[in-house]
Amino acid sequence: MSRKTVLSSARLPPHLDERERFSPWQDIPVAEIRSAEYDSPENLHFEAIEATAVGSAVLGQMSGPVKHATRKASNIANDDKDGYLLMINKADTMLSGVHAGREYAVGRGEAVLVTASEALKMNGADSNVWTNVVVPRAILLRAFPQIDDRLGLKIGADSEALELLKRYCLLLESGSPLASADLITHATDTIVDLIGLATGAKGRAAELAGLRGLRAARLEAVLARIAEDFIDPGISAQSVALQLGLSVRYVHDLLQETGMSFSERVLELRLQSAHRMLSHKHSDMRVSDIALTSGFSDVSYFNRCFRRRFGYTPTSAR
Repeated sequence: MSRKTVLSSARLPPHLDERERFSPWQDIPVAEIRSAEYDSPENLHFEAIEATAVGSAVLGQMSGPVKHATRKASNIANDDKDGYLLMINKADTMLSGVHAGREYAVGRGEAVLVTASEALKMNGADSNVWTNVVVPRAILLRAFPQIDDRLGLKIGADSEALELLKRYCLLLESGSPLASADLITHATDTIVDLIGLATGAKGRAAELAGLRGLRAARLEAVLARIAEDFIDPGISAQSVALQLGLSVRYVHDLLQETGMSFSERVLELRLQSAHRMLSHKHSDMRVSDIALTSGFSDVSYFNRCFRRRFGYTPTSAR
């Protein structure tokens, strides 16, 4: 059965000092989400905390002043939290920091994925409101094996999948606690699928997660057509849409949900093809010929893209 924990500063006894009022602000996150060290501005205390458990997932709503929040190695060692946390900013203040070697800054309506198994720094303001969507590591990794590639990357407020996730979490939090095991499993799976789509997790299985029926079949057809024709210099979203009887806008919308645009996907396939040919020990083709065979019409552009993607020149790949 799902459950909900709610704590508001309005419910605390008036005689408590600021330190006593701030203490619960840390206690619930430690118990439900993860431990961290919070630095709150003086004379300001937390406003409200809600934590709704849906199976193994936790939906947390937090509001209050946080100047700095840090999850250090000692915090990681002292608790057993290893899940992923999608942090969604709901206020006009900026939430920024460093995680997984990346700097992030998310404004109102934007989000970032972090993991409890790595250190985190977050900077806030005197008035912050955000949502935490927490999923156990094993569950999210099983659905999206490459999810760690998306850590610390900003998810824009215009993400359709993120908007749907917000609405779905609100539905779960505002409704009666779920009692049916089947419904709890369904709700958890839906949360996982939407996180994958919102973050743009890669991989064929990840691309199809959360997409059902005809839409999934159409995405599969688009991906197959791109994989078949990527070496054609004339390939475009328009040509693929025409071949499949779809609108160009629909093709772009399908690919947007995978986290990789049409041009990005074509470029990646061409680069991987060139890399395989260059790495083949018995290949005596010139670099320029390999570039052209892989779909590039400009050798200089190929060289720049190859070095940016793999960190070394095409010649060094031999």
